[in-house]
Amino acid sequence: MHIAVSQGAPVNQTFLKYVDYLIDNHYAPPNSKIWVDRIRAHGNEATHEIVLKKEADAKEIMVFLEMLLKFIYEFPNLT
Repeated sequence: MHIAVSQGAPVNQTFLKYVDYLIDNHYAPPNSKIWVDRIRAHGNEATHEIVLKKEADAKEIMVFLEMLLKFIYEFPNLT
C-alpha cells in the first residue's frame, strides 16, 4: 500500500486496488502478476487468520519485495 501511494495511487483504497495500481501502471515488472497475486494471497491470509507462516513463505515474500523495491526505487536512480 505504501509503495503504491508513494507512486501516485490515491489513499484509502483497498489492498487489492493498490496491487492493481502497481500492475496497471507498470511499477511491477512484466510477467510479475503471478508473484504479486501470491504476495497478496499471503497478506490476505495473514490479515484474516492467525496462521504462522513457514520460513519458505517468508523468504518468497522477501525475495519478491526486494526485487519490487529495487525496480521502483533503486534502478531508476542509477542513471
